[in-house]
Amino acid sequence: MMNDLSILWQNKDFVAQAYGLNGALGMLFVLAIVDLIFKGWALWRAARMEKKWWFLALLVVNSMGIFPAIFLIFTNTEYGRKTKVPSVHS
Repeated sequence: MMNDLSILWQNKDFVAQAYGLNGALGMLFVLAIVDLIFKGWALWRAARMEKKWWFLALLVVNSMGIFPAIFLIFTNTEYGRKTKVPSVHS
């Protein structure tokens, strides 16, 4: 039985060349991975800091990592103060 999507795989080079996607697909993949990492990190930090509105905004807005990166930069010192573990002197 022939796979229904095999026709797409057979013509992938033609489609990529026709739409100019040879280098763009690789770059889009890298940007998607970077966005996923930044968004996950920013959502995790917003949840730990109990910033519900930031969490919702970060979840809804797709900006290829720009909005999460801004959030991470601006909350860096506040997060550091909240999570600092007191040192035990013996």
